[in-house]
Amino acid sequence: MRKIIFGLVTLFAATSMALADSGLVKIKSAHDVGSTADRLEKVLKSKGMTVFTRIDHAIGAKKVGLSLRPTELIIFGNPKIGSKLMACGQTVAIDLPQKALVFEDASGEVWLTYNNPAYLASRHSLRGCDKIVEKVKGALGNFAKAATKP
Repeated sequence: MRKIIFGLVTLFAATSMALADSGLVKIKSAHDVGSTADRLEKVLKSKGMTVFTRIDHAIGAKKVGLSLRPTELIIFGNPKIGSKLMACGQTVAIDLPQKALVFEDASGEVWLTYNNPAYLASRHSLRGCDKIVEKVKGALGNFAKAATKP
């Protein structure tokens, strides 16, 4: 009986850890969704990033008669960096270009969320790209800070 309980506790702990690490970085914003997305887009462009598109999911929901709290997705990247990551592991291309989600939660808080580069490196078994992954991690953190700070 003790072995069964230990096994169940171990299984539960492993499952909880897997669910807790979703591979997302989530930062609270001091601004509304539109302003946060505007600020992010501005800083991305100022740093030479390509902003491919900006999707307003709430507008899409409204077009089909549904309601959705403010939710915007910005898709952006830099082929100089993304191509190097893909050379380390081509399947990372499924997660590139990078995306940033800005949304309002049920309590009215606004969040900027993006994929953790370390998680992507692990997910795609990237080898030999540690310096690039760290550079991307730092850049995304700086972009997020600029978009969300008061």
